[in-house]
Parts: sequence; structure tokens; C-alpha cells
Amino acid sequence: MQYTTFNNGHTMPQLGLGVFRVENNDTAKDAVKHAIVSGYRSIDAAFVYGNEEMVGQGIQEGILEAGIQREDLFITSKLWLDHYGKDNVQVGYETSLKLLGLDYLDLYLIHWPGTDQSLMIETWEGMEALYNGGKVKNIGVSNFDIEHLETLKAHTSIKPVINQVEFHPYLIQQSLRDYLASESIQMESWSPLMNAEILTDETIVAIADEIGKSPAQVVIRWNIEHGVVTIPKSVTPHRIEENINIFDFSLTQAQIARIDALNQDRRIGPNPLEFNG
Repeated sequence: MQYTTFNNGHTMPQLGLGVFRVENNDTAKDAVKHAIVSGYRSIDAAFVYGNEEMVGQGIQEGILEAGIQREDLFITSKLWLDHYGKDNVQVGYETSLKLLGLDYLDLYLIHWPGTDQSLMIETWEGMEALYNGGKVKNIGVSNFDIEHLETLKAHTSIKPVINQVEFHPYLIQQSLRDYLASESIQMESWSPLMNAEILTDETIVAIADEIGKSPAQVVIRWNIEHGVVTIPKSVTPHRIEENINIFDFSLTQAQIARIDALNQDRRIGPNPLEFNG
């Protein structure tokens, strides 16, 4: 596993398991456990996914079966809009901790910026209080655009370590990536495989054939080549194993350019400038 280093000196695995749209039952538990046993050390959860209880059980069972410690894992969750506001952040955080059965999170994110700038700032101040109080290892944001980050920069004191956003070959977010790099904020991609839509793209399939890898492995590796942390979701054991097996090959600059050229500025999720839950 490769790791990235945050602007506060802490580290995070470059690849993890996402659990969006996974039912809160044995499917979630078994996927998380299998991922940990297969070598994953990062699990990306969120309160609004509604499955933190079974994700937490999968974490506990995975730790036991893999023979590792809690400290070997990097667990992320996200604050939902219901808990926005400086005085509500800790309640949201402790709710997720209880559901997950954990004492702390390695990373806690504001899930969306929302459309109320003042509320966004207040919420980040609540995140800062969590961090300064030693309750969480790292704090960051999700689905923030440049203008949201500039607002935080102007009104708050702690810089996010990461921004988790939609990123895939049809939405390469070049200006946002450049901005994040200039601010030393790590970029992380959600839905890197576009709910499997990108896996049938002719260019992706052709490159996969060229190098003897699967289309999913090509796209995940493309994320890594761009220095983007990524969290592909799967509940299928062989795909979970396949998705982590991307550190033994590289893409050429020509192949990366061919994938970059697929950009359509097309989202499959909401526009962060408009979404408010």
C-alpha cells in the first residue's frame, strides 16, 4: 500500500474501500471485513449512508481476522447537514463513533458545503474544535469547490487536509486539482468508476487490453498516477481484491493523456454550488 502525506504531516493510504449505497446488513459487514483481510487499511464511511453500524462490525471482525490493531486502520466518516453549525458538530461526530463502535476517527469531513456560507464557516469552526480538542486525527471537506475553500481560508484558521470530490475520466477537475495542489490540500475521488459506467468506455477497455489489466484497475491506477486518493466501492470479494491490486504496474504518460482526453465535465452527482441536502 502507498500512502500520501497531509499538510499536517499525518498520512493516509492512497486507496480505500467506499461503502456508499451498501445496505446496513451483512453485505456491508462482509465487504468491509473482506477488504481489511485483503490488505485494505482505509474505509470511507458517512452518517448519511445509513450503514455505519454494520460497517463498524465489519471493521471489528476484519481487525480480528487480519490480526491487526485499530491503529493500523484509517477510518473516515462525514458530518451530514442535519448536524451543521458549530454547536452540533460534536453531536454528529459522537453519533458516528457510537454507530461505528469506535473511540476516534482518523478523518472527519464536512460532507457538502451547502448553500449557506455563514453556516459552512460555523460548521468548520466546530470541526476545528474537534481537532484542537484531540478528538479526531484529521479534518477535511467533501464536495467543496474553489470558492468554498477560499471562504474557509479567509475566515478560519485550520486548513482542510483533504477534499473528497467527484473525479473520474469524464470529470477530471483540472482547475480544482491545480488549486488543491497549490494549497497543499490532498484530493480524493468518490465514485471513481462512475457506478461502473466508465468500465465500458472504448479507450479504457483498449488500455486495459494493452496492459493485461481490468478496466477498473486502469481507472484506479489513473487516479493514483494523478496523486489522487481513491475509494472504489465494491461488495464483490474478487472485485475488492482486484481493485487493490494496482500497485505493481504503471500507466505511460501517453495512456494517462488518452484517459485525460475523455473529459466531458460531466457529473453523475449533484453540483456542489447548488446542493443543500
